[in-house]
Amino acid sequence: MVPTSNVTEITLLGFSQNRGTQKVISVIFLLLYLSIVLGNGLIVVTIMASKGLTSPMYFFLGYLSFVEICYCSVTAPKLILDSFIERTVISLKGCIAQIFFLHFFGGTEIFLLTVMAYDRYVAICKPLHYTSIMNRRVCGLLVGAAWGGGLLHSVGQTFLIFQLPFCGPKIDHYFCDVHPVLKLACSDTFLIGVLIITNGGSISVISFTVLLASYVVILRSLRSQTSEGRYKALSTCASHVAVVSLFFIPCSFVYMRPCVTFPADKIVAVFYTVVTPLLNPIIYSFRNAEVKNAMRRLMDRK
Repeated sequence: MVPTSNVTEITLLGFSQNRGTQKVISVIFLLLYLSIVLGNGLIVVTIMASKGLTSPMYFFLGYLSFVEICYCSVTAPKLILDSFIERTVISLKGCIAQIFFLHFFGGTEIFLLTVMAYDRYVAICKPLHYTSIMNRRVCGLLVGAAWGGGLLHSVGQTFLIFQLPFCGPKIDHYFCDVHPVLKLACSDTFLIGVLIITNGGSISVISFTVLLASYVVILRSLRSQTSEGRYKALSTCASHVAVVSLFFIPCSFVYMRPCVTFPADKIVAVFYTVVTPLLNPIIYSFRNAEVKNAMRRLMDRK
């Protein structure tokens, strides 16, 4: 289906119209983006190169770090580059592509975080059966399901947007997303807005609820653990819940409401597109003794 629209380029207004402010923001984003790529890339390389990190937890963590790099790369590089070359436009096809990959990697991350919560539940609540339940085949199927779920979610969101005719040339955001793009549509978007909320918002809320429920079950099961085991599990769960909340709460704020945009949306989007990918290496890996020891061995070997 081809949209009946004369719009071929869209202007992204970004965070500010002041060129000096734009350059400062782009430098900040450049530093954050480099930290995300280096931190998550180091985790991927460490897990692939270390023979000791073979448990399902690290298998899922490697994929999560890879997805984080891809997810942040959908929006940050364009913002950084456009600020330096003083260019703020994106083609309509490029805008649709940005929506597709943003929701593809974002949806995959949501499902991977849910899979990782299930992995922790099995490890803590059913330790004797952990290796038989979370075998290599099951882990591969779960990762494949996460990628497939992200793809289905993204195709649904993109299809709803792609068939619309567009009249307006400007978006008050620093990247293309479903709600800002819907404001450019020439036709009535009420039904499409409801479908987008059903598709995007419900996934965020349901997955977040499942995650919290799994951690509640884990915490209840800790009463039979030793004090050292309880402290370790509590520390892990608390850090996981913190970073998961930083991702899911902003996503729910943006995608679980009618298709209207607020000035705060740009700041809220920073949390789930930049802050969460930046914190994941710290929360999931750099606080983990096994990962840190594997990194040291890798550096010594190099």
